[in-house]
Amino acid sequence: MNNLLISRVFGTRGALLAVVLGATALGSSALAQDRELGAGGELLEGVAAVVDNGVVLKSELTDRVGIVVQNMRKQQEQQPAEQRRQLPPQAVVEQQVLDQLVLRELQLQRAKKVGITVSDDMLNNALARVAENLGYTLEELPTVLASENVSYSQYREDSRQDLMIEQLQQRDVVNRINISPRELELCLAAREANQTNSFDYNISHILIGIPGNATPDQIEAARKKIEEIYSRLEAGEDFARLAVATSQAQTALDGGSLGWRKGAQLPTLFADTVVKMQPGEFSKPIQSAAGFQIVKLNDMRGAQRTTVQQTHVRHILLKPDKILDSAAVKQKIIGIRQQILNGGDFATLAHAQSEDPGSATDGGDLGWISPGELVPEFEKVLETLPLHQLSEPIQSRYGWHIAEVLDRREHDTTDEVKRDECGRSIRQSKAEEERELWLRKLRDQAYVDIRR
Repeated sequence: MNNLLISRVFGTRGALLAVVLGATALGSSALAQDRELGAGGELLEGVAAVVDNGVVLKSELTDRVGIVVQNMRKQQEQQPAEQRRQLPPQAVVEQQVLDQLVLRELQLQRAKKVGITVSDDMLNNALARVAENLGYTLEELPTVLASENVSYSQYREDSRQDLMIEQLQQRDVVNRINISPRELELCLAAREANQTNSFDYNISHILIGIPGNATPDQIEAARKKIEEIYSRLEAGEDFARLAVATSQAQTALDGGSLGWRKGAQLPTLFADTVVKMQPGEFSKPIQSAAGFQIVKLNDMRGAQRTTVQQTHVRHILLKPDKILDSAAVKQKIIGIRQQILNGGDFATLAHAQSEDPGSATDGGDLGWISPGELVPEFEKVLETLPLHQLSEPIQSRYGWHIAEVLDRREHDTTDEVKRDECGRSIRQSKAEEERELWLRKLRDQAYVDIRR
């Protein structure tokens, strides 16, 4: 796949920077604390945990817990009185938050170690999308954040770190998930025979994890713990509250919610169970490589099938480097655009000049593109670009482009698209468990000293 097409970074984990106001992301000043050493070699403030080469500060933990508790209270206030539930004990929230901060620190350290960076251009594009979703411009975002007592500079840094973590998980987890030809064949056959795929499922889960090299005693202890949770659920205890209090999954503080999933995108572990359940039901404990889990079907709905507006596009891409900065690259792409307007052949110039290896050899041809397959800043221009008209220079996270729309068509799902969808569905269904295993391995291999 050429490097213009979006990797599925913004997939099942939800919008990367999603909702600015009222979000439970690491906003505010939590990560702005000073980690420098004092004159005596001691940290200037208390340490909650030492994490390999870094630390989690007590102030980070306190700030983060405050945000989480505040958001839990807001969520409860928005519920009808009969659906409100008691907040979990403070100690439970603190432990869950500390676990998340430790894992976040480990992921950031690994991202830096493997050379993952987020440029200002990439960050600005992401923040511009956040602002647009809220009905503002990027220039207005600092004022919006300030009205909620959120530091814009710190929000930028938190957002940069979020992008680094998403890229790391894409690199270390999603991109390494293998799909066998047999899995693809079974998925295609199931799509034809199983009407389950026409439904969406809202699910939650509780995970009691086990180490990768777990002993029989550890496995048995985890089994007893999940059976105890199952008994409490059968006795009528609230699933979301138990998830917050007991689950070891990254979704714990969200009440174990995995959100809405297409039938074909249900985690492989849960698929056969969920499709047989009615909304409100929960499963018996299920064992997997990550541990023991209980899944609950919160709701389900029918999915509507629609045609797709596809666009046939070709482009030329130039990237900034150590010699040519962004401004110089823009002037160069303007020159190439003028050559084409003066009669130069687009395909020939793309083959000679474009720095997109996936399309340059094809004269810049990206083929038929469906919505969501291109980076938003590029796709937005194409939506209104007339056929056979050369675009003005377009800046994206990859560099500077010029593009031409060759054709448009209404397109129903073809065999090729079905295969692509099956591939994405299989990868997504495996991603949740693979991510949990990867995080557990990262944690097991790290030096973590809890000092709280």
